[in-house]
Amino acid sequence: MNFIVVSFIAFVAYLLLAVGTGDFLGLWSSQELIAGVVVALVTGYLANKVFFYKDASSMTKLANPLRWAIWMVYLLGPFAVGLVKANIDVAMRVITGDINPGIVKVDPDLKTDLGAAMLANSITLTPGTLTVDLDEEEKNLYIHWIDVKNSSPSPNEVYGSFGDWVRRIVE
Repeated sequence: MNFIVVSFIAFVAYLLLAVGTGDFLGLWSSQELIAGVVVALVTGYLANKVFFYKDASSMTKLANPLRWAIWMVYLLGPFAVGLVKANIDVAMRVITGDINPGIVKVDPDLKTDLGAAMLANSITLTPGTLTVDLDEEEKNLYIHWIDVKNSSPSPNEVYGSFGDWVRRIVE
């Protein structure tokens, strides 16, 4: 059932993006419709494998509109502020040459794969940090960090409140 729903939503989104390209109802060409069906089926298959296979409980939690609102607050608030601060920090380090890079291991204490992936992406999008690996069994993150002061920093030192926000959204 998930496959059908996701494929249908993907097909509708594709049609909306490709509107005005052809002769079918004056909106789509036959090639666009065929491509749309193919893309929708592939998207439905991949989304079914990625999102609905292991961790169905976290996906049903994500259907809650309040969690989407929290996610938007996170993106427009703490994540945006962290992004600006990290850009300034990296620019200053490039100018001054005060760079002490290294890879650190951090335990974010997240229970779901989706939460770990969301946090890893947030970290990677922030300048000065890059998620190198995720230990799937223990859910530890290995992060390349531009300013390593000690070999085992706290999660707050590396990525601030991102982990708390991801926990609120996903778990």
